[in-house]
Amino acid sequence: MIHSLFLINSSGDIFLEKHWKSVVSRSVCDYFFEAQERATEAENVPPVIPTPHHYLLSVYRHKIFFVAVIQTEVPPLFVIEFLHRVVDTFQDYFGVCSEPVIKDNVVVVYEVLEEMLDNGFPLATESNILKELIKPPTILRTVVNTITGSTNVGDQLPTGQLSVVPWRRTGVKYTNNEAYFDVVEEIDAIIDKSGSTITAEIQGVIDACVKLTGMPDLTLSFMNPRLLDDVSFHPCVRFKRWESERILSFIPPDGNFRLLSYHVSAQNLVAIPVYVKHNISFRDSTSLGRFEITVGPKQTMGKTIEGVIVTSQMPKGVLNMSLSPSQGTHTFDPVTKMLSWDVGKINPQKLPSLKGTVSLQAGASRPDENPTINLQFKIQQLAISGLNPPLFAKEDWP
Repeated sequence: MIHSLFLINSSGDIFLEKHWKSVVSRSVCDYFFEAQERATEAENVPPVIPTPHHYLLSVYRHKIFFVAVIQTEVPPLFVIEFLHRVVDTFQDYFGVCSEPVIKDNVVVVYEVLEEMLDNGFPLATESNILKELIKPPTILRTVVNTITGSTNVGDQLPTGQLSVVPWRRTGVKYTNNEAYFDVVEEIDAIIDKSGSTITAEIQGVIDACVKLTGMPDLTLSFMNPRLLDDVSFHPCVRFKRWESERILSFIPPDGNFRLLSYHVSAQNLVAIPVYVKHNISFRDSTSLGRFEITVGPKQTMGKTIEGVIVTSQMPKGVLNMSLSPSQGTHTFDPVTKMLSWDVGKINPQKLPSLKGTVSLQAGASRPDENPTINLQFKIQQLAISGLNPPLFAKEDWP
């Protein structure tokens, strides 16, 4: 399936390559570089690029392109999911996935890639199994390997590979048994100038950190599971029980893993937790305009809104902006016409605002329409979809 993997930085340099079958020349990446030049941003590079003899499938994460080369048609999402697994594995092994870290641990990287793919087909993608096969790098282990000439490859076959639960190793023991589940949701919404929601959808995941002794059999239920749509599960979840009872039943892997990802469509009522009041006007007789926006909380259930960033693409006729924020900092790029306002945390008692004037080109016509305003924010311990915190139960757990 996958013949080769190339790691390319944002500058277009190939800093690592791995081949599982025949060696594919680096020249195949020229088609990728052409698509990269046509794209305005790195995220806009097409994930699937056909060439005369190959297909290039790529993902862009941590300022690195992971480009897989295949020679026959395969389900593209299958390859893309594998590439995401590669990135997650590197992050789990090294703490951060970046070009310098990968170069510093290039031997471990090649060993992990060799185990993750067998003759071009995914083999071991679970972190538990890989860490038994290839020991994670440590300072002490690196020094010992340098002196003795040994490697991080384990001496024994992973115990999980010999059982019906390949994602969990046997003989797990903990002094303090604990399990944590984090619900992380991202909302993508379009709101018109009157404040009405045109469309809104939510992408969510449930990440778990399970440190339990033995072979626990767990169940996880929600107060309103019908909200979840287009659900993707970890292989440990018993799908038939979810279909019949809407209950998650599973034997978890040891440590950190993603239990499921889900989607909440716009058909459900999605409450937007913030609002933006704006007054943007351009005068016909002068080359000046008025710009004023205010951000405030709405339906946050007492939670604090933080990490607020407001951006706006201004019309081409705008020369400069003279603005004064009540809190945070702002920048305006006269070349790209991009306004950015880093608000930070919203204080409900004193709402942040950005006010000032807009300078237009002399003799330029009044812009036909107002610019769009993009708002990014974070709210801790609040599920926008209304998905209540999970109810946890244990079964057959000594």
